[in-house]
Amino acid sequence: MRSLPLALSLLLLSCAPNKSSVIIAGSTSVQPFIEKVAEHFTEKYPGIRIDVQGGGSTAGVQAVINGTCDIGVSSRNLKPEERGLKVILLALDGIAVILHRDNPIEDLTVAQVRSIFAGRMTNWQELGGIDAEIIPVTREEGSGTRASFEAMIMAEEVISDACLVQDSNGAVREIIATTPQGVGYVSVGLVDDREKAVAINGVRPTIANLITEKYGFARPFLMLLRDDPSGDVKKFIDYARSEEGQEILGGSGLIPANMIAAD
Repeated sequence: MRSLPLALSLLLLSCAPNKSSVIIAGSTSVQPFIEKVAEHFTEKYPGIRIDVQGGGSTAGVQAVINGTCDIGVSSRNLKPEERGLKVILLALDGIAVILHRDNPIEDLTVAQVRSIFAGRMTNWQELGGIDAEIIPVTREEGSGTRASFEAMIMAEEVISDACLVQDSNGAVREIIATTPQGVGYVSVGLVDDREKAVAINGVRPTIANLITEKYGFARPFLMLLRDDPSGDVKKFIDYARSEEGQEILGGSGLIPANMIAAD
């Protein structure tokens, strides 16, 4: 009977995972892309577990500052009060304005998009579409996508409280895909054939137009650190910035950081 505790301890030790862990937290826009990189990374380094969490860009910044994650991810530039963190560019992402695929409208101006989300334009007929209420869908406060949209599209105007509010790009995309009157905004790389990205001022949000800056609505995807990376954290960052990691991001609809540097 006395040997049972020792045997049990040995069994528990043999079942315990022998993995180190890197915690990444922040932007839900960056999340699906960093998860793809993490999936390939763990195939190469099975002894390192990458734990990717959402919460929004602001939450990611605070998590780094508070030391509750190893790498924060943000889909917006840092605010003055957040400076002091180490910033590593992962990629650039375009923001696409999306409609239901059956909506006949193919092009909107910045002024029209602004009027929709400010609540001044409320019927698709005003834009040459069907006689139906416009249902705008926005992101929550603290979202990097929303902050970028406000800066690039809304200017000094405020997003109307009448807009539906969702807490992720995926949730916005799902509503637009199932709501014929809907309009929202998401990462270019997340648009699929269930909805469509419209041209803005006559320019479509393609990768080519983002690279040449013809389509001007792009924002950075950033990795944030308190200190110089080391150990497994450095290994992951080096992989994300490597040719292989950047190819994964490019294949997912982003503009890789190494392509920007090359230009």
